[in-house]
Amino acid sequence: MFLRISISHKITVGTISRYTNVSPASRPALPLSIVINHVRAIIFRVQAPPRYVHDLNASIAYRPLHEAQSVGYGVVIGVGFFFAAIMLILTTLQLKFFKFSPASSEEFTSASRSIKPGLVCCGIVSAWTWSATLLQSSTVAYTFGKEATLLPHPVDLCRWYGVGGTIQVAMFGMVASKVKQNANGAHTFLEIVKTRFGTSAHILFTFYGFLCILLVCGSLLLGGSATVNALTGMNIIAACFLLPIGIAVYVIFGGLRATFICDWSHTIILFIIIYIFTFQAYGTSPAIGSVSRLYDLLELAGIDTPVVGNQGGSYLTMKSNQGLVFGVVTILSGFTGVFCDQGYWQRAIASHPESTTKAYMLGGISWFAVPWAFASCLGLSARALLTNASPPNFPTYPSPLSPSQTSAGLAAPAAAAVLMGKGGAITVLLVVFMAVTSATSAELIGVSRMTSYISIYRTYFRPNATGDEIVRVSHYFICFWAVWMGCWATILNAANVDLGWLYYVQGSILCPAVIPIGLTVSWSKLTKAGVFCGAIGGACLGMLAWMIGCWKIYGQINITNLALPYSALCSGLTGLLSSGILTVGVSLLNPADYDFSDTRAIATLEDTNRSNSSGDDTPDQTSDTKSSNEKKGTSEKESSLKQPVPDIIEISLEDDEEVRIRSLKMVFRKALIYSSILTLIVVILVPLPMFFSHYIFSKKFYIFWTACSIVWAFASGAFCIVLPLWESRNEIGTILSSAYRSIRKRSSP
Repeated sequence: MFLRISISHKITVGTISRYTNVSPASRPALPLSIVINHVRAIIFRVQAPPRYVHDLNASIAYRPLHEAQSVGYGVVIGVGFFFAAIMLILTTLQLKFFKFSPASSEEFTSASRSIKPGLVCCGIVSAWTWSATLLQSSTVAYTFGKEATLLPHPVDLCRWYGVGGTIQVAMFGMVASKVKQNANGAHTFLEIVKTRFGTSAHILFTFYGFLCILLVCGSLLLGGSATVNALTGMNIIAACFLLPIGIAVYVIFGGLRATFICDWSHTIILFIIIYIFTFQAYGTSPAIGSVSRLYDLLELAGIDTPVVGNQGGSYLTMKSNQGLVFGVVTILSGFTGVFCDQGYWQRAIASHPESTTKAYMLGGISWFAVPWAFASCLGLSARALLTNASPPNFPTYPSPLSPSQTSAGLAAPAAAAVLMGKGGAITVLLVVFMAVTSATSAELIGVSRMTSYISIYRTYFRPNATGDEIVRVSHYFICFWAVWMGCWATILNAANVDLGWLYYVQGSILCPAVIPIGLTVSWSKLTKAGVFCGAIGGACLGMLAWMIGCWKIYGQINITNLALPYSALCSGLTGLLSSGILTVGVSLLNPADYDFSDTRAIATLEDTNRSNSSGDDTPDQTSDTKSSNEKKGTSEKESSLKQPVPDIIEISLEDDEEVRIRSLKMVFRKALIYSSILTLIVVILVPLPMFFSHYIFSKKFYIFWTACSIVWAFASGAFCIVLPLWESRNEIGTILSSAYRSIRKRSSP
């Protein structure tokens, strides 16, 4: 007993000595209850039976809260097919009572280009909320190095993760306005590339497009399956194959509009769950219960396990060297996830021309609340509750999460389990499932369009394919890709590749394609040589910097070191900047003068089929000789009156087109101003002064910071939930009234 007390006393004195060595200006005033809980946790760690005594670097199994795997299968299969059934009902109502039919190829793949900004905003938030958004943003608040020292800083990194996705969405608003201005009839960004630069450039960017989809699908399924496995014990491989199945059902039957409606329903659940965790962590949970207590726990954590590279080792400062590195890597990865992903291009194509940029502005602002509020709540809570929960019920207590567990994204589920017990585990499971299904539906539609439209099928196999044939091929490929996603995730899992690895590597691989893709639709001086030099030369230089940086910084080149932050920074930054310099520089050597007339002439598939049928319908022409002879008997007066009409119509259409282009140019300028101001605020004005001033958050400022995240989350939820309903109130009323009249008609004798 004396030995145990002595050891406990020694550990406690060590902790207190670290506390007294902190400068008075940054020394926290620790409440007595916090000190007692900390000492009790230390004593418990020493006095516990041998099977619970672990070194901080040791790894123990993540204990699922629900040992029955049926819970996991019930969520993955049951909830998935429940939403599929709901979407099928809505699709049936649309087919019977709405003017746009899902059987039409334009409606299936582009929602007839009529989606309003509120629903597009909601779709952006949902599609950009990957499992990585929820899991990785919390995990970066909980990443251990080799010496059990927490590397990144939660407060800084939660914000950086949000910045890394928000400014790209805002900037893509400019590209979206250019799509509507210069290629309004296009179905994919690859179709624009093919029209402007030909087959070779089309093949190059088809490779980048499919590579992006592979990385995104891998991230979605690996993060989702790891969470399901950790919380329920469900087999990871089974989760990888079953997750996409229910999604494919409603995508096949409903098309792109069904995915927007599904995005809206999933976003409602997402924000409700964020609100639940916020109220639990900051209000009702006995483990924390207030923002003030969380602040005290984080200060204690900073004393017990100081953060290398942070001011005073604190978790409550913007002066975080590794946080700044993570911020740059996140921004680079975010650019690739937006500009190279067909899912974002299809939302720009599906939206109404005049409201495209507005939708992306709202989407970027609204999405920022998701990683900021979710990760600030659960990421910080996971760190604070590791050893200070009472009773100590952290899933891996007394050890921290192992590097493999944190890289798999299990910090948020661990915090939820402590805050809400079994209910928290189920809630995280549900929100991750919603994130996976929403983003996966967007990827399924995107890959089906890339395959069946200009990318492969209609370009190289069936140039005269009809709309019905395109829809049928899209259905086939959606089924194929849903199965292939499971195979691909299984391959990555067998190779020990996880969510964290894919997150860092994505920017390293895809950054060289970002600038050439963006300039294809927006810069008239871009040349084919510039595109190839930028995309290929940037990739080569980026790969070279990746290997050299990994070797020089970490000592050796291996799979693990290639996905570490500094390796990803060297590769992504070199690839993006060198690609931009080569693309612009080579193009300016012999600049083009492209007027975008070819891309503006891209017709929708219905228009193409209509022109083909009118030009090839010779049997009808020979059978209608009698009617044509009758037309010859028309009076000269009537024909003379009809003759000038086409000229008048053509002049009117040209005037309308000029007005439309002028309007979209104004929209582009507004998007440029908005995205520039937003980037200036969130990247420079807010973080850099706090970084260089070495400021450590006071309790009052931290409460204000947390209050801002909560208010932002509520405002974003209002945008995403209420605005789509208000904008579509007339259409909803039309469908409901038509359905009611149909029911009354059937029930009446």
